[in-house]
This record gives sequence, C-alpha cells and structure tokens, in this order.
Amino acid sequence: GVGGRVFPREVALTSQWPGVYFEAAFTGGAVFFRVGAGDQILHLLIDGERIDVMRRPGAGLYRITGLKHGAHRVRIEVVSEHQAGPARFGGFALDADGVAGTTPRRARRIEFIGDSHTVGYGAALDRRECTAEEVWASTDNSLAFGPLTARRYDADYQINAISGRGVVRNYGGAALPTLPEAYPFVLFDGATRYEASDWSPDVVVVDLGTNDFSTPLAPGERWASREALRVDFGAGYVRFVETLRDRHGDAFLILLTPPSAEDEIAVSVGRVAERLKAAGEDRLAVLATGALAFTACDWHPSRRDHEQIAGVLAAFLDAHPEVWSEGRS
Repeated sequence: GVGGRVFPREVALTSQWPGVYFEAAFTGGAVFFRVGAGDQILHLLIDGERIDVMRRPGAGLYRITGLKHGAHRVRIEVVSEHQAGPARFGGFALDADGVAGTTPRRARRIEFIGDSHTVGYGAALDRRECTAEEVWASTDNSLAFGPLTARRYDADYQINAISGRGVVRNYGGAALPTLPEAYPFVLFDGATRYEASDWSPDVVVVDLGTNDFSTPLAPGERWASREALRVDFGAGYVRFVETLRDRHGDAFLILLTPPSAEDEIAVSVGRVAERLKAAGEDRLAVLATGALAFTACDWHPSRRDHEQIAGVLAAFLDAHPEVWSEGRS
C-alpha cells in the first residue's frame, strides 16, 4: 500500500510532497526494500514499532532481518521535506520462503493541506535557533498534527503542504508557486497533474495563512496595502476551497486558524467561511488551534504544540462522527 502522492516513474515510486508512506504485509523472517536517489529521512516500522531511522540513505537494496518467522507488516515513512528535488522508493521484496500478504485499505481517509506547520518543520528540536542542516534533520512529519490525528483514527492520510507557501502570498513575498498553485500537481515541477481516482478523503483539513501575513509587504509586491492583501487572500481562499469541494465531493472541510498578530488569520478565514456558507457550503467548520508556544526551529510549532492541535481536531471529530464515510452510510 502507498500513502501520499507518488508518481510511477521507471522502476521507482517518485514523491515530493511530504508524509508519504509505504506498507506491505508478509509472512517470513526478513523483508527487502529498495531506496532510490534523493535526500530523505526514513522511519522503518515493523508491526507498528519503529526499529530504525535512516538519514540520507544511499540508493540501493536494504534488508530487515532477525524477525520471528510469521506474519508481519512493514511500513516505511518518509518524514523529511524535499522542496529541492524528489525522493524515490523502489518497493519491497521477500526471501524465497517469504509469502506476500495483503494490506487492506483503511476505512477512514483524511487529507491535510498547509505550510511548514503541517510539514512538521523543525518539530523534533525544541530550540528556536537552528542551522539549515538542523532544520532539515529535525523536520519530522510523523510528529506533526496531521499524522498524529490520522493515527488516532487509524486513517490513511495525505500531507499536501510546502513550507513557506501561502494562499496568495508566500513567506517574504517569495516568487514561487503558492500552495493552491502547486496543489494540482504530483511533483513540484508543475508538469504532471495528480489525478488519483482512488483517493477520496472523508475529511480535509486546511491550515494556511501564516505565510500570507507573517512578513511585511515589500516595495514591488502587487498589493498596495495590507487591506488589499487581506481582500485578495479572502478571494483566493474561497476559490481554493471551491476547488477542494469540486475535487473531493462531500468531504467535510475543516479550516484551521493558527495564532497571528491581531488575529489577522482568524478574522480573514472567518470571513471566508461566511462567504462560503452564504453560497450554500454546509460541510465546513473553522477551528482555532489556540495559543502555541512556537519553540521549535525558527519559531515553529513544538511537539507539544502539534499534540495540542491534534487534540483540537480530535475533540471536533469525536463530537461529529458523521464526518466519516461509515458514519454517513
């Protein structure tokens, strides 16, 4: 089984969005897996327990041995971020006496869309001052609120997030695709659209706005004033939610609002929700993350912050079991 956005290319599965994972069931005492090119951090799990962490593994064939001969489930999680280029995974293989099993699809599916907060940027290091290498090494999507929430509900998930990107404006006004502009594509080169017919989430969680508003406007940007940026942000966010509704049918949409100066994000997203609901959108909620410590690298959410956000989502999902497909059947 494969979780997240991947692109079949030659003999390897190519991915660039974070939070991708690969799973297989088998009977035997060992399992092989092939890693392709690309800087990545991999978590290796057997039967739900992490057994190893691989940082920048060289391309090649690896073997997990020493398992009690019997039924097992292997899972490899890509927890790092790869804006500079994709990572590749070549699949699993077994010894001659191994027998492949099946990995049934989970009943629940949840998608998370956002920026560095959703990526888990620097989350493994509880320190605000970090070098670029420390940021890379401590970015760990498995610690972020999305996978934490998905694990609570035994849900398959996608993490469609890029650090530094916003709805209409990126961090510091960077001239890169915004998240809604990058979202339709399977890789960050914008060449191949993601058209997976087998991905239909029950719940979609969006956490955007921090990068639109966290840095002051600079000369040369297209907004003449902060108010003009807020107006454009609202219009862009409405359009993006409308594309998500078109793409994901009756999925329940949750818009998260992280802390910001003068509650700029919360106010703006609240207006977005009002516009959408006035136009007939009735499967949508706005949830505030609450105050966050931001003690991880470069003032990002800490592990405790991510646990808090996951708790906010869990409180809502527990109170609204009808959002899951089995709750609507």
